[in-house]
Parts: sequence; C-alpha cells; structure tokens
Amino acid sequence: MNYPRNRASAAVGVLTMLWTITSSATELDIETLYRLDRLPVLRQPVKVASVSSYDRTGGNNDGFGGEYSYVRKEDGALVLADLQGPGVIYRIWTPTPTDDIMEFYFDGEKKPRIRVGFREMFLGGHPLFARPLVGFGAGGFYSYVPLPFAKSCTVRILAERVQFYQINYAIYQDSTPIETFTPSPTAEYQGRVEKAAACLSSAGSDITAFTSPPGSTTELSESVVTLTPGKPATIFQTERPGRIVGLRISPADALAGKARDVVLRVFWDGDDKPAVNCPAGDFFGYAWGQPAMKSLLVGTADGVNYCYYPMPFEKSARIELQVDSDRTISGIKTQVITAPVGETGEEGRFYALWRRENPTTQGKPFTFIETEGPGHLVGFIQQSQGLESGNTYFFEGDDQTTIAGELVIHGTGSEDFYNGGWYDVPGRWETRRSFPLSGCLGYKKHLGRTGGYRLLLGDAYRYGESILQTIEHAPTNNDLINDYIGVTFLYSEDRPTCDFALPALAERRVIDLDRIVFATWWNIPIHAWSFRDATLTKAGEKFGDKEVRFLSMKSQGGDWFGHHFISFVCELPAAGKYRISLDVIRGPAQGRVQLFHDEAPVGPVADMYAKQRAQAIDQYVGTLDLVEGPNNLLLKLVGKHDDAGGVGLDLTNIICRRVPE
Repeated sequence: MNYPRNRASAAVGVLTMLWTITSSATELDIETLYRLDRLPVLRQPVKVASVSSYDRTGGNNDGFGGEYSYVRKEDGALVLADLQGPGVIYRIWTPTPTDDIMEFYFDGEKKPRIRVGFREMFLGGHPLFARPLVGFGAGGFYSYVPLPFAKSCTVRILAERVQFYQINYAIYQDSTPIETFTPSPTAEYQGRVEKAAACLSSAGSDITAFTSPPGSTTELSESVVTLTPGKPATIFQTERPGRIVGLRISPADALAGKARDVVLRVFWDGDDKPAVNCPAGDFFGYAWGQPAMKSLLVGTADGVNYCYYPMPFEKSARIELQVDSDRTISGIKTQVITAPVGETGEEGRFYALWRRENPTTQGKPFTFIETEGPGHLVGFIQQSQGLESGNTYFFEGDDQTTIAGELVIHGTGSEDFYNGGWYDVPGRWETRRSFPLSGCLGYKKHLGRTGGYRLLLGDAYRYGESILQTIEHAPTNNDLINDYIGVTFLYSEDRPTCDFALPALAERRVIDLDRIVFATWWNIPIHAWSFRDATLTKAGEKFGDKEVRFLSMKSQGGDWFGHHFISFVCELPAAGKYRISLDVIRGPAQGRVQLFHDEAPVGPVADMYAKQRAQAIDQYVGTLDLVEGPNNLLLKLVGKHDDAGGVGLDLTNIICRRVPE
C-alpha cells in the first residue's frame, strides 16, 4: 500500500507546531550551512540552475580553450554570470583559479560590492570567504558562501581568458524577502558564519545538535543484532511521530565486502515499500566494498558508519538490516537518535535510491534518478568501473540536471561535479579525499575505477514537477561502456515514482578486472631500484605513427648486492595466481630481464636485445601467487646479449593477468 499524505494531521504534536511557528519558511542565507534540521523543508524557488563553461557544441572543450567560459565580454572583462533575482548564488567552483580580480555587482549598482582575487576567494584568507565555507583539494577549488541578491547579480572577472568554472544558483519568486549580500557584515551575521564554520568542521563527529530542531530533546535507541541469511533484523521501530536525527552502525567491517550482501531498508508511516533500499555499505559511502567516505552527513569514522540526514515521519518508522548471502553476521551494534518532532506540512520524507547500470547504455548517460515531484535532491555517491585497465577516460563525462523538461544544469566533467579536478594528474584527484560536502572515493587508473560524492545543502536541486539527474560515461556521445553505480539522497513530498527494487545478489557484487596494466611511464609507484650506477628517465619514441612512452633504466657495472634491479608496487584487486608480462622497447643497448621473488628467479630470462629498436608486447616473465592490495614485483637485469652495447630496460607496461583456478 502507499500511505496517504495527511498534511493537517494533529498527530505531529505540540513540539512540531512550535518549531514550525518559530522557524522561518526558508533559510536563503548562511543558515543553509548549519540549520541542517531544515534540510527536509521543500523550498519554493522558481528555478534552480547553474552557469558553467561546458562545451555548447556537445564536445569535450569544457574549459580547456576558454571559448565557452563566459556569458559575454564587456569593458575588458569577462562576464561569468548575469542573474536576475531575487535569488542566491550557493556554489562557485573551479579547478583553474588565477590571480585575476573577480567582481560581484548587486542590484544594478555601478560599483562592485565584492572585489576579490579569483584564487584568493578559495584560500580562506579573505574576510568574506572564510574556511571551511570555502576550500580546495582533490584538484578543485570551491566556495559555499551564499551570495543573496534582491534584484540581480552580475559576476565578472578582469581577465582575457578563463577556463573551467561552475556557478550554482536559485531564483525565487518576486515576493520572496531576500536581503542583498553586504560586504560589511553585522555581528549577528558573523555569529551565523561561526555556526556554519563549526558545523562544516564537524565531519565524522556527532552533529545531532545541528540536525535536531532547536529546543527539542533527543532519545537514543541502541541494539545489538545478529543477521541470519534472508531474515530481516529490525534495529529500530516506533509508532509515534518524530524524526531520526542520527543513525550509527558498527563495526564498519561488518558491512564490508565485494558481495554487497547486507541491505539497509527504511520504512515510513506504514508504507510497505521501503524509502531506503540500498546495499548498506554503499549507503554509507563504501567504494568497491570498503569504507571510503567521511562527509558531514554520511560516511565512516573510527570504524563506525553514520548518517545524520534528518528523517521526519508523520506516524511511524522502521529500520531493518538483512543479509542476502549464506553468511551469519553477529555483533552488529546500532544507535538511532530521534527527536519527538513529527513531519510538518512543509517537509518531505527522506529517500535513498541505489542504481546500477552494468553495462551502461551506448549513447545514453547513466541515470542517478528520474522521478516526478515535488522534492529536492540532497546528495550523490558514484562508483565508476571501466572495463579496461588503465582507462578512466569515461570520467570526462558531464553531469546534467533536467527539471520539468528543461536542462538547467550542465557540468564540465565528472570529477568537477564532485568539486575535484584533473582526475589523472598526480597531486590532485589521485587519492581518496574527504571534505565536508564532497570528495574522491579513490582513483585507481590501473583498475579502471574512480568515484566521488557530493552533498547539497543550499544548492539542493529543488523540483516541483519532475527531475532527471544523469551523468555521462564518456567524453562525448556516451560511447564508452562501463559499470556505473549511483546512490541518490532526496526528500520528496510523496513517494518517488522511480523503482527502488534491488537486483539479485549476483548482480550487485563488485566486479574486478582480470587483466591489470601498470603504466610504468606514468605514475606507478617504484618501491626501490639499484643503489648505484643506474639512472631512470621517462621518455618517448615514435614507432610508425604511434608515440610510445616508457620508463628507461640504464646501468653500468654491478650494483652493491649483485645485479641491477627495479621493484614496482603493483596493487591488485583480488588475491590469486597471476601471469606477469612486460611491454618493452627492444634494442641494441637492452639487457636480459628476469622476475625474482624472495631472491629466487620465478620465470624465464627475457632477452630484450635487438639490432633495431622496436616494440615488444606481452613478454612473459613469470607467474606468481599475489595478494589483494600492494605487491612488490622485482625485476633484475641479469646480463646481456653478446652483441648488446649496454644493460638497459625500456619498460612501458607491466601486465598482471589472473590465471583461472
């Protein structure tokens, strides 16, 4: 059955009515960053949208050349946004800040109220743009300082060229009382900034003080449960109106694993269909079976999974866990924190949708959610798995938001959507990073996988009629086939019209590649190499019409402990027996190579000598039993051909191919 919506129900209680009366109908200013108790409120903007540098031709020039990185040129400046209000700018992002001056003109004024260096805006040193309301990391720079305007806002930069940027905003009805941003904040405003900073600094901590309605009490319900195959275990149930303001489950390892066999379900107000029906690990931001995320509202910290999305209900609530495999899991500890404030007439109910497309569809983007409203989207988690080792080019794809049939948000790249940037450049998106509202779940080029998350507060995607949220899985035309998973968090006035059913257990599990390519010419870690008389360089050479990159090792004489050597760190997704081979450049100065383990040779000697330089693909060097995770693979230069003029190794790739059992 579907529950009826009774907006006039008296069962919400006295506390609910008092909270409704004493709370403003909408928080359009800095309060959006700490009044998390108001996150379920279904605000009424006329339009949620963004301005960005995306390629208007459908290509992948989303900021590289700067052709689409402005609205217009005027007076030696580039106009990045020209917005007619009342409205609020909620988010500004770029991976390519400069020292050029940004100007913000409000309400048609001739002088800018804000002048700030583009880079300076994100570093935390400017009094109007303080950390952690602004920040940077994983290749991206972001600001969540709300910039409200009563009539209009024009954003300019005094530069000849800009690259990537996104500006998210909402436009409200003419009657909405919005006070234009002032560069001379009052003491009251500064107090609210401090509250916002305290909230955003609390990722991984108990934030029920921010998710509970002001003045309400909270109650803690604890349990320890054992999960048996196929049998739901109820961890919380109530028949009274209220709201969940915190959920914690531990140990985190209990939900880990590649099977995605533990499912979290949440039911509201007698509905027999779950509002949350999600592999539990993925709900808390696990990536490929392991904890990976520590955001403000959901994630894992100190071995405990947590969710602080406020979840109001009108009459009743039930939370359950179920294991769908044949294993038994004991000792799962749960904590549910509630407040006795029932759902109000202005709030939506909380939902979480898990979707997988494996494979994705040629020519069609991955769909996070497609549903009819009203409601708003408040968070996304994405796991992307390519089908080819060494290729994450699919992450060039753009996010797109269509509300009531109109494309209102068009992004500039997948990691950009998650406030990152330059996913394949060392020092940026390359490692797991967690920030309060966004982050990288991990980047493993050799495994063909990466993912990210983003929470939406003031920048929530509000829709009244319908919404379609997608992300491309290729630079153009969605022509790369992959394995994509998305979790979407939302509030909805009525039950969303999308399908919440989970696929069978076999269709949920993590799929690991069997052939892993480690590109030594790019960024594979080197564990160690010869202690003396050897050099390493990265170089390139043309063979036919193809430029081939490689790591070149040259040696003279002997090393202190025998043969010259180089050891690489090769991270594998699963334990097993692996056939190991090399892609090399053979030539007149190349030596003989052999794979060693525990100081013993484990494969044939591969002679890399040739009279003329040429590529040699898939040169077998041995078979080893390797573990899941990092493995050190040691190659030794054990001699040379009689005609060889040196003892070198020009290595392009190491290939580990799993041997079927």
